[in-house]
Amino acid sequence: MSSPRSRFADIEYDPPIEVFQLTENYKKDTFDKKVNLGVGAYRDENGKPWVLPVVRKVEAQLATDLTLDHEYLAVAGLEEFCIASTKLALGEDSPALTENRGVGVQCLSGTGSLRLAAEFLRRAGFDTVYVSDPTWGNHLGIFRDAHFPNIRKYAYWDAEKRAIMFDRLISDLKGAPPNSVAILHAAAHNPTGSDPTQEQWAAIADVCEERQIFPLFDSAYQGFSTGDLDLDAWAPRYFVRRGFELFVCQSYAKNFGLYNERIGNLAVVTRDADSNARIRSKMRTIIRQMWSNPPAHGARIVATILNNAALFNEWKEHVRTMASRIRSMRELLYQKLKGLGTPGSWEHIITQTGMFSYTGLNTKQSEFLVRDLHIYIMRDGRINMCGITPSNVDYVAQGIHEAVNKVDSKV
Repeated sequence: MSSPRSRFADIEYDPPIEVFQLTENYKKDTFDKKVNLGVGAYRDENGKPWVLPVVRKVEAQLATDLTLDHEYLAVAGLEEFCIASTKLALGEDSPALTENRGVGVQCLSGTGSLRLAAEFLRRAGFDTVYVSDPTWGNHLGIFRDAHFPNIRKYAYWDAEKRAIMFDRLISDLKGAPPNSVAILHAAAHNPTGSDPTQEQWAAIADVCEERQIFPLFDSAYQGFSTGDLDLDAWAPRYFVRRGFELFVCQSYAKNFGLYNERIGNLAVVTRDADSNARIRSKMRTIIRQMWSNPPAHGARIVATILNNAALFNEWKEHVRTMASRIRSMRELLYQKLKGLGTPGSWEHIITQTGMFSYTGLNTKQSEFLVRDLHIYIMRDGRINMCGITPSNVDYVAQGIHEAVNKVDSKV
């Protein structure tokens, strides 16, 4: 007698998640010159993960602290973490903090912060969200799963000029209906690596004010753009000074290297303390239904470092080190491509900032790199600059040179 057919037999496979599948394929590859430029994680000059020394130090301290336990945190998170994290986003002298209008809620890294923001905003009556074109791939799925009926794109990247198409960006936001949400990348735009200037941010704020758009800042790379934590937070802080109510979704995966600890914060800025209290109460209810309680270990690491002047300064130096290495690899790759005489303009590699470069390589050229040369990059041509090292940059540059010359650039 045959066993009954599973009730799930008709469930279809979802396509693999590209960036993680790319890494799996890279790990299985036995080619000795293989290069992984896909996954969004920092790598040192030897292509290895870097656990920040200050993180190691604090972990050792926590491991010997016998007063710590594994009891639940408050649903909204470790209070000293939330306070310190919100200060990092908004600045210690922020009017939102001095007037008690800013508050934080611990979340599961940047993704959890965005998911909580999306769920809250949808329940609060918002139904339209604008994302940059292109944007981080998960933005669309997060707001779709929060049941936003209208997910729209605003122009951002000019593929021909390899720069922000600012006039069209402004035009698209001017067409947004009132009470739309706009996801704005605080610094080191993913995937393009191109950020608005301060003057352009002011113009974006003008449109948001005129159209009553709610700004939702995604701050996953604070410190990675310029190496300066304050400069990389300029945009959300400027909007706060302009009097906006807004959210800032923070992640400590990149700038603390705490990728698998899932530590993030949702900084909430409103017009009064009472609104903050009501919002936080609603968010606690949502959290209880989604992940119930946040993780303590990573929150304790971040809180300890942010609240200790000596440790904080040590961490800032680590952030500068990471940002500096990324900038040096941008310059090195640019010079190698220039030296090879690779067709096209490659100045965008050094004018872009942060972890990623939007190379301008098309899908066919990217697939050629992966298939023929074992250089693993995203199909849209995005590369993680941290994956480039002094020992592999010649191979990567030669690979890009071959892709440009051998594969149709018009595909």
